Amino acid sequence: MTDPSAAATGDAVAAACADSYARIVAALIRVTGDWTLAEDCAQEALALALERWPGDGVPANPGGWLMTVARNRALDVLRRASVERRKLAELALLRLAGPEPATGEEIVDDRLRLVFTCCHPALSLDARVALTLRVVCGVPTADIARALLVSEATMTRRLTRAKTRIATAGIPYRVPTGPMLAERLPGVLAVLYLLFTRGYDADGEPALADEAIRLARLLVRLMPDQPEVAALLALFLLQHSRRDARRDADGNLLTLDRQDRSRWDHAAIAEAVDLLARARPAGPYALQARIAACHATAASAAATDWPAIARAYDELARIQPSPVIGLNRAVAHGFAHGPAAGLALLAEARAGGALDGYPPAVAAEAELTARRGDRERAAALFRRAAAMCRAESERRALLDRAADLSS
Repeated sequence: MTDPSAAATGDAVAAACADSYARIVAALIRVTGDWTLAEDCAQEALALALERWPGDGVPANPGGWLMTVARNRALDVLRRASVERRKLAELALLRLAGPEPATGEEIVDDRLRLVFTCCHPALSLDARVALTLRVVCGVPTADIARALLVSEATMTRRLTRAKTRIATAGIPYRVPTGPMLAERLPGVLAVLYLLFTRGYDADGEPALADEAIRLARLLVRLMPDQPEVAALLALFLLQHSRRDARRDADGNLLTLDRQDRSRWDHAAIAEAVDLLARARPAGPYALQARIAACHATAASAAATDWPAIARAYDELARIQPSPVIGLNRAVAHGFAHGPAAGLALLAEARAGGALDGYPPAVAAEAELTARRGDRERAAALFRRAAAMCRAESERRALLDRAADLSS
């Protein structure tokens, strides 16, 4: 046992939570079938660690200590509730000798089952995101509510409904196999993608992006043979590698061509490139990651391989067509083959009206118009895009671009 400072103790609890929380909750859910009990016991174990570790010292095996406390708390609750003997017997056998149990696979499978259950398609997408944050990541309900722009009471009701839905609908607590795995995995990856996007957006909650990366790492470890899982982690790492260079000293957003590339996380970029080597055949996330890699590995904005990016968007539009992908494809072609080509594709993408009122579509038209030489019209378009923005940082960036063109 050590004698850490209060700060070090808090760090130890945080590290143990990140490493062990999902395993503890997943294991208790598997045995008891009670989501609320599993979360409560895990939270009580963390609270007890914060109370005892400053005086007693951090255990040699923090995760095992937390599992023991959570298991014993669950035993007490189940005894008082007179739950059937079988569950008590199973729970009493739940032991952790180290950060991973000797048998290894059982608890690993528990965590994977937990992720797939939280991301079940019978739940709404918002409920899946919230439940994943709460149960798998251990994020407090108040923090989830703030990140997802709802009140804490609303988020509490949403989580309660999701857990009730799992119980009443008989949603199985398992990882699907065979064809069902192929059907369900994209839904799980979509939840992680939404988590990351909400954290990486200009005015998003950075902790959400960090949690998405942590969960993607877990899935890569648990599902090493799934190429799109590795590709999704690569995409997150490539995007997140620029996080420290996205703003200037005054907090204003910087476009890629204005960022200091020496401030990018080049270790994360190298890891992502290595992950992409596994992502074959190329699915939607692999294609997006390869586009991001073209930006991340270019020595300068001028050296960016825009023809390769345009080809990747062509393939992405073929296998996963959407108005937003059409918009990004238009921009890529505008940089690769000239603004006229980009504006023509942009008109196609906007033809159905799905991009009406979407600020990035107006900003894309503005950028391509500026590249064509019509600075006055481009500035007006940038101002129009700014007026449509909800994020203040994005609005300022667009107005600054308009001012540059006007001057």
